[in-house]
Amino acid sequence: MKSGIRISALALALALAVGAGYWAGYGASGSHSADIGSGAGQAEQAGEGGTAAEGGERKILYYRNPMGLPDTSPVPKKDSMGMDYIPVYADDGGGSGPDDAGVVAVSAARVQTLGVRTALAEARTLDATVRASGRVEIDERAQVVVAPRFEGWIERLHVNAVGDPVRRGQPLFTVYSPELQSAGEELRIAERLQRDSAPTDTLAGEAAQRLAEATRARLRNLEVAGQSGARQTFHAPADGIVLERMAVQGARFMPGEALFRIADLSRVWVIADVFERDLGRVRVGQAASVSLDAFPGRRFEAKVAYLYPTLNAATRSTPVRLELDNRDGLLRPGMFAQVELAAGAAAPKTTVPASAVIDDGVRQVVLLALGEGRFRPQPVRLGERGREFVEVLEGVAPGERVVVSANFLIDSESQLKAALSNLAEAAPEEAGGGEKAAKAGAAETYRAEGRFEAHDSEAGSVTLTHGDIPALQWPAMTMDFGLAAPELVAGLAPGTPVRFEFEQRAPGEFVVTRVERSGGGAAPATGGSGHEGH
Repeated sequence: MKSGIRISALALALALAVGAGYWAGYGASGSHSADIGSGAGQAEQAGEGGTAAEGGERKILYYRNPMGLPDTSPVPKKDSMGMDYIPVYADDGGGSGPDDAGVVAVSAARVQTLGVRTALAEARTLDATVRASGRVEIDERAQVVVAPRFEGWIERLHVNAVGDPVRRGQPLFTVYSPELQSAGEELRIAERLQRDSAPTDTLAGEAAQRLAEATRARLRNLEVAGQSGARQTFHAPADGIVLERMAVQGARFMPGEALFRIADLSRVWVIADVFERDLGRVRVGQAASVSLDAFPGRRFEAKVAYLYPTLNAATRSTPVRLELDNRDGLLRPGMFAQVELAAGAAAPKTTVPASAVIDDGVRQVVLLALGEGRFRPQPVRLGERGREFVEVLEGVAPGERVVVSANFLIDSESQLKAALSNLAEAAPEEAGGGEKAAKAGAAETYRAEGRFEAHDSEAGSVTLTHGDIPALQWPAMTMDFGLAAPELVAGLAPGTPVRFEFEQRAPGEFVVTRVERSGGGAAPATGGSGHEGH
């Protein structure tokens, strides 16, 4: 039950951060312009010398982002929504400089509940692997087609099936061709005339010789040189596997018709599609590792042989050709492959675990663990990414500790604290007509009506749903409060209507000091004192 309440409280805290940011922006844009005026007044009071306006004695250290973002400025400025940055004074007790902006403190019990884990930023050699998907294909340079250059009929097939292995010089099929028969007869006649006329008629002998040479050239062009008969046997021109067999015994074929296609699969290609952003890290000769679904856990070594000169505009990728040895015949054309290209540099770089980075599309931050349950969001500039780590170019130094789990929850709580602090700082001037918000030894107290939701005894907090609180410019919402004493909510069931009082004890820290049922039930003893809110 307590775990469920804590998860609900965290979800409500996230919702409150969004709501607080919305109302702060809404106040800046129009209907709550008094808040902006207050911020502008603070900036004017600061003056050019960087000192605050309260009697000219308070010193401004810096100006922080009004929405709690990790951004500070040494001079007054406005954010993207036109809201004034909030001055941080030396006597605010909020830290000694901009490094404390956005710091959130989490109790040890809550750190354990959230499962917060940390890791050190370290200098290491980054495994910046380029990953791509590909497919096994035939080496285009190792394919041959058997296509006779004459017309004929297939009398006999010596290789009958696709997939049969063949060796160079192995008979494939025997054909009969009238064209070959005619050419063979011409050659025999020319050779006989050359022999008979050579001793007696020199001119006739020379003519017969020219006819014989022309016939032999014709047979060479038909690729049957040395075979002058009507029947010819075709042999495999290379070692390989029969990929296609169009030849059918007894069928007629025409000149140039492909009857067999043979490919040598002892070496294959993998064509991988590398995304445009990774092309700068790929080069010819680069080592690669190929894995296939057919052989889980096994990797095949390869090298980049060629980068194609074109880019696919639809996928923003370029084909890259890798060559692999396939003497075992395990790699079959058409197989799907996963390719990893080793692109890491040898020099160590400052890195953090990839899970430590929070990227909202606009900024990248990590949460620095400052010790004693204190965490601070730190903007970073990232470089190369590896399998488990990412390079940090700016923002984190080796030896600093970063949060690697539950960092989203802590970051949202940090922004929530800053947003609530911003709203609370604007409230006293609007509510008191210029009267100062807090006097020495006193805390501002506010009243509200709402509904009791849950009590977290370990965290010492209570979840309440309340209506609008004009003194703080809060809309109706459900949020977590600190609890002055657990007896204040003793006997209350979730959903009970209540009236309660709470006070602001620190920027962003609100503690309930009195709770009573709305039906007029007896009110428990108050947990603190203070003057009433508005």
